[in-house]
Amino acid sequence: MVGVKMAAAAAASIRERQTVALKRMLNFNVPHVKNSTGEPVWKVLIYDRFGQDIISPLLSVKELRDMGITLHLLLHSDRDPIPDVPAVYFVMPTEENIDRLCQDLRNQLYESYYLNFISAISRSKLEDIANAALAASAVTQVAKVFDQYLNFITLEDDMFVLCNQNKELVSYRAINRTDITDTEMETVMDTIVDSLFCFFVTLGAVPIIRCSRGTAAEMVAVKLDKKLRENLRDARNSLFTGDTLGAGQFSFQRPLLVLVDRNIDLATPLHHTWTYQALVHDVLDFHLNRVNLEESSGAETSPAGARPKRKNKKSYDLTPVDKFWQKHKGSPFPEVAESVQQELESYRAQEDEVKRLKSIMGLEGEDEGAISMLSDNTAKLTSAVSSLPELLEKKRLIDLHTNVATAVLEHIKARKLDVYFEYEEKIMSKTTLDKSLLDIISDPDAGTPEDKMRLFLIYYISAQQAPSEADLEQYKKALTDAGCNLNPLQYIKQWKAFAKMASAPASYGNTTTKPMGLLSRVMNTGSQFVMEGVKNLVLKQQNLPVTRILDNLMEMKSNPETDDYRYFDPKMLRGNDSSVPRNKNPFQEAIVFVVGGGNYIEYQNLVDYIKGKQGKHILYGCSELFNATQFIKQLSQLGQKQ
Repeated sequence: MVGVKMAAAAAASIRERQTVALKRMLNFNVPHVKNSTGEPVWKVLIYDRFGQDIISPLLSVKELRDMGITLHLLLHSDRDPIPDVPAVYFVMPTEENIDRLCQDLRNQLYESYYLNFISAISRSKLEDIANAALAASAVTQVAKVFDQYLNFITLEDDMFVLCNQNKELVSYRAINRTDITDTEMETVMDTIVDSLFCFFVTLGAVPIIRCSRGTAAEMVAVKLDKKLRENLRDARNSLFTGDTLGAGQFSFQRPLLVLVDRNIDLATPLHHTWTYQALVHDVLDFHLNRVNLEESSGAETSPAGARPKRKNKKSYDLTPVDKFWQKHKGSPFPEVAESVQQELESYRAQEDEVKRLKSIMGLEGEDEGAISMLSDNTAKLTSAVSSLPELLEKKRLIDLHTNVATAVLEHIKARKLDVYFEYEEKIMSKTTLDKSLLDIISDPDAGTPEDKMRLFLIYYISAQQAPSEADLEQYKKALTDAGCNLNPLQYIKQWKAFAKMASAPASYGNTTTKPMGLLSRVMNTGSQFVMEGVKNLVLKQQNLPVTRILDNLMEMKSNPETDDYRYFDPKMLRGNDSSVPRNKNPFQEAIVFVVGGGNYIEYQNLVDYIKGKQGKHILYGCSELFNATQFIKQLSQLGQKQ
């Protein structure tokens, strides 16, 4: 049992760990005690865009207020002096941030300064701050300087991404540009490694690293191994010793880090999807757990010549507190629509009950029957009233998901996304196709030019045999007629020729979706969601390439796909470059990190995979999180250069 208990302890999710670290920082780097009754110390929080992106998915404004943060401001905004208040800074140690910080010291903006750097600050920059503090005679006011090692963004209990600002620096395009210089590549790799190092410091564990050879992932592995090794060797300042690790976490087994390169699978990021979270990311504006919707104000047509109505923008946070989201983000879309409908009905029933009790309470007192009913109902009403806040919150979530799901549904219907999803699944699993690819590309009603391009690229990437030149010309003509930009194809053609020399195409399992006939149950007339014509596709679990690679390495299975993966153990004194793992036991904890960008489809696939594995945990990370539109744009930029 001890093993199981410890595995549970080790599973203090990365989200929790990063949140605890942030709360400690906001509490002047003293551990935050929950139930202390005293008022918090009021303070201001100054962050840069990087800091904002790290904090916003984890702490709400209310939570910040509970921690004593009265104001939170961007470092590079015009800020008025507030001389009697301490300021907590949370910024990257960049040249311009340090300059601005020194300027704040000179202008004596705050009572005291707690400086927290997202990533480790260099000695020379620290000296710049010291000199500025001396010159401004503010030395005593700089209370603390900390390296926080929090340079990554946690989006889920088991998912993180490196950055949101400047993500083009570490994008797929940046890594795969043909004209990239060695020094530029070094910078990209160092940026990725710095964030991964922060991630493991926060996790409190030194991983065993596996990676494919001859890829960007290998460059990351070599650098990360070196960085971890150097830190472990410097015993006095090591970030992985004693008390930082939390009692006994991971002590019985270390996690596995699998570094994979985006190039092992370019089809999945282009794939149309069918689960809720991945669909929201694909068709709506969704980033850092916030979705922005344009609300059309009613269907009334404005008179000719009148100015078109401005669309309201609404944004919703999809957070772990949202029970519906947690439960259904991985569900197939028709199931989500049905669940929203059920929630709505149960809410209405509760609301009606409250109304019924109110009307009974309004009865005249003379009536004998009414009085006996009264005593009964007082108890009921009391409980109904006490559940009102809960009821309101339920209503808010139902409204939120009704709006989000309706917006997604509009896209599915307008673009026939169910058809695309089903067809691509068939292509990827090498099943026989029921209608020709040209038909879909040429059908003016099916999808946007981008949808057609995604479909064709998936076909091209997954094909064992590339289409003949004549066929390709025919496809190209159809794509051009449909309004597609052919640049992405240029790049994929070259990539495929190159990848062919390296290895066989990735396989995507061989089971596929089963259409369950049209959505019978949701079709009842009372439903908010008119799903006519949308196929109710049921997903069959099949492992995508990334999941398959993880499975081989985590379970220590021998497989030609992963047998020559390199093996690094930063704790070994001599770095032996072998692909022979010393540890023959399967791993309990693993982190999969995709160099070159990830997506919610892969994340969901890993989540589904691990559900069947008792007591095991997986984290999914990527250098950036993109949807198909953003990925196509990068492929297009790469294709233009050719």
